[in-house]
Amino acid sequence: MAGMSAPDEIVPDGKDWTVVLQEGCAECGFAPDDPAVAATGTGDWLRTTIPRWEAVLARPSVELRDRPDRWSDLEYSCHARDVCRVFLSRLELMLTSDDARFDDWDQDAAAVAGRYAEQDPAIVAREYDEAARALADRFDTVQGDDWQRPGLRSNGARFAVETFALYLHHDIEHHLVDVAG
Repeated sequence: MAGMSAPDEIVPDGKDWTVVLQEGCAECGFAPDDPAVAATGTGDWLRTTIPRWEAVLARPSVELRDRPDRWSDLEYSCHARDVCRVFLSRLELMLTSDDARFDDWDQDAAAVAGRYAEQDPAIVAREYDEAARALADRFDTVQGDDWQRPGLRSNGARFAVETFALYLHHDIEHHLVDVAG
C-alpha cells in the first residue's frame, strides 16, 4: 500500500454529528424531516443496506485507501457493522431503562483496536448482515410511546428512540456515500 497512510494515521473526527438531527447533512443529503427516513421504517430501511454493504465488500482492493485522510471501504464497512452493534445495545438500554445513559464510544480507537484494515471482507459482510438484521428486528418491536423513551450520551447529547433511529439512518447512509455504495 505504498503512498497510503497507516490505519492509525487518520485524524480523529471530533465533529458533533448530532447537529444533523436539526440541520441535516450537506455532505450526504440527509434531511431529518424527509418522510423516507421516518423512524417507524427503520427496520425495513436497515435491511435494504445489507446488499449495499455486501457489494462494497465484494470490490477488489476493498482494503486499500484511495486517500490518506479517509478510511478504506473495508474500514468504513467494519465501522458500519460496529455502529449496528453499538446501537443495538443502546436501543436495548433505552427500551428497558428509565435512565438510559451511554458510555462513550470512540470510533477511531475502535478502528485501531479492532484492526479494521486487516479484517476479512467476506466475514465483515456476514457480520454486518447479522448486526443489521438484529438491530432492524429490535427496531421493529418499538411501538407507541416507546419512540419517545430517552437516552443520554456521555457528552450530554439527548435522544429519544425516534431521534436515535434518525441518527442511525444518517450514520449508515453517510458512510454509504463515503464508499459510493
